Amino acid sequence: MTAPWWTRSVVYQVYPRSFADSDGDGMGDLGGVLERVDHFVDLGVDVVWLSPVYPSPQDDNGYDISDYRDVDPVFGSLALLDDLTDALHDRGIRLVMDLVVNHTSDEHPWFVASRSSTTSPTRDWYWWRPPRDGAAPGAPGAEPTNWRSAFGGSAWQLDEATGEYYLHLFSRKQPDLNWENPEVRRAVHDMMRWWLDRGVDGFRMDVINFVSKHVEPDGTLHDGPPMPGSPWGDGSAQFMSGPRIHEFLGEMHREVFEGRTAFDGGPLLVVGEMPGVTVEDARLFTDPARREVDMVFQFEHVDLDHGPHGRYDPQPLRLVDLKTSFGRWQAGLAEAGWNSLYWDKHDQPRIVSRLGDDSPAHRRDSATCLATLLHLHRGTPYLYQGQEIAMANFPFERLLDFRDIESLGWAHEQQALGRDVAELLPGLRAQSRDNARTPVQWDDTRNAGFTTGEPWIAVNPDHTTWNVAAQRDDPRSVLAHYRRLIALRKELDVVATGDFAMLLPEHEQVYAFRRRLPGADPAELLVVCNVGGEPVDLDVLLPEAVGRELVLGNLPAPDDDAVLRGWEARVLSGS
Repeated sequence: MTAPWWTRSVVYQVYPRSFADSDGDGMGDLGGVLERVDHFVDLGVDVVWLSPVYPSPQDDNGYDISDYRDVDPVFGSLALLDDLTDALHDRGIRLVMDLVVNHTSDEHPWFVASRSSTTSPTRDWYWWRPPRDGAAPGAPGAEPTNWRSAFGGSAWQLDEATGEYYLHLFSRKQPDLNWENPEVRRAVHDMMRWWLDRGVDGFRMDVINFVSKHVEPDGTLHDGPPMPGSPWGDGSAQFMSGPRIHEFLGEMHREVFEGRTAFDGGPLLVVGEMPGVTVEDARLFTDPARREVDMVFQFEHVDLDHGPHGRYDPQPLRLVDLKTSFGRWQAGLAEAGWNSLYWDKHDQPRIVSRLGDDSPAHRRDSATCLATLLHLHRGTPYLYQGQEIAMANFPFERLLDFRDIESLGWAHEQQALGRDVAELLPGLRAQSRDNARTPVQWDDTRNAGFTTGEPWIAVNPDHTTWNVAAQRDDPRSVLAHYRRLIALRKELDVVATGDFAMLLPEHEQVYAFRRRLPGADPAELLVVCNVGGEPVDLDVLLPEAVGRELVLGNLPAPDDDAVLRGWEARVLSGS
């Protein structure tokens, strides 16, 4: 069978508010994306994934949608989005829309009607519940369950007018839709068809495995276990990949995607972001025969450096743990299903600061080493804006520097528990989502070429050195290396669809693996990456890596290929 087109493709994520500003208001917009379309062509990417541009109060930077069928004026208009779609298609690039249908904004007309009365026809479109038995509305502990919101505090918000609570797994301004109601699903399906009719080529669906909750026939939802350092409980087992999730996704495929194609006649791309998903579940979700989604976004590898108190309790990321995780997913989806591969995205800190070395001496080499490591795995790589020039974490100094609702929600929750801001800053500085949201660094001018106005969030001061203009014509730049990696996936069948075998699983510094595809040319690649600054003797550690042809490296060809230099990555041919 012919492998799907996405096996040899690379996706580029655009976070519009931080990509490029065309009108000088300090906020990135669709006009800015349109002006930079040729940057995608220069890189060689095949898909642009556009984070939400729908009308929104912007409580969670657009992931709180108040109208699914329009564009927020801060980003432009539907006509401008159509122009962007056409410009991408003219260059052979697909457009995938980010879609958030686990929840809406509390300003969406559906929710406005739902909260208007307990007898509203759309009341059951959301998760409304009375207080716990015997508790008065608003009393401590009266919430229907003990679930903690991802953004801090209870996952339930009291509506004073009706005396009931609504569920919001994220911000209180992001009420969860009730997918148990078939009317909700029909409305979502109709909206998705509307976008496909406009010419978009698929969807990346935000936290889509949260849409099925564990609910008893009488409507009861259950508490979760207590969380360390929080007065709330972990309800994730009650809503991650719930009992009807496969049913809901199968129905969506039949109602929305069946019989439809992308602009060029090829299949659409359907990606499910699924926090907490297991390899076993992912195999079911992505098995082509089941017709649910084409690939999942999972979080196992980016959770490895979270300490016992969660994301903002960072611990050193052990390479052995990363190998175990990546190896498990490579093996688990080898026969059925497909991997998505990513380091950076809009809700993760920058990988060059997280696992690499963002000091001036090692930033370029560690960024290109980690890029090689990821892109040579089996799966579809995702490139997040700025990653192609090794953008790094921001040097946050004060709580006032942050904009992210999740980071601020956690900080305020911890302050209420008596912790000092100075104690919180190291975790926030390392792990805040705002690290990914500083403006793209296009050049070395005052605002990095992002805007002529005042940017909505500060530009990283290192933009004077690390920017697109400085790297565009430099053959040794991070940008140039990404071009070569993206081209290699298109050129070599073994990169796109070859088998994967992990080597040296217990080594704490060298990440090595083999890709094989009988009949391909070459039929085998050996990938060896030194994830550290100290050199390694390969003739003892991995002698089969010595004397092979170098297909691609991130450093100049070595004088002695028996020594793997600090942060060196080699893609080698032959057996």
